[in-house]
Amino acid sequence: MRWRRRPLLRFATFLIRKLTGAIDPIDSVHTLDRAIDSIDSVRTLPAPNAAGKTRAPAPQAEMTMVDGSPVTADHREIQSDGMQKGYVVLSQEERDKGFVRPVRRSYVHDTCGAVTTMSVALAETCARDPKFYGGMFCATCKTHFPVAEFVWDGTGPGFSNPPERVGS
Repeated sequence: MRWRRRPLLRFATFLIRKLTGAIDPIDSVHTLDRAIDSIDSVRTLPAPNAAGKTRAPAPQAEMTMVDGSPVTADHREIQSDGMQKGYVVLSQEERDKGFVRPVRRSYVHDTCGAVTTMSVALAETCARDPKFYGGMFCATCKTHFPVAEFVWDGTGPGFSNPPERVGS
């Protein structure tokens, strides 16, 4: 029955293996069958929390704006100062469940070397779910950049611990 859902995949694999002489055609069907079973069973798992248990990503209902109001459609509008109209955070109830990383309020932009400090709600959201944000705001450059361009303040050169990237 599985092959009825993927006839082209079965044919392509059979043809490649037959032409390359990789394995016997009958064995290729069984090998492919096992491979598809393993692919079908793979699911993207959320990152483990501090206790080593996996946690599901926060559903939309568990997100609010920084001030606790519901998420608005226009929150990403950029204002004259370069910041968004509003920022989405995990709800207070979700943040109260604990953190998987330390709560850090300041981060350094690799490009300009400036330190930006964020609100407690944003910092707690980063600590609860490090992958929640895809970008951060630089107060000196007055724009947003990917999280990969930032390290947490207090880590890296001149400190006893190595640089720790925001979002990791």
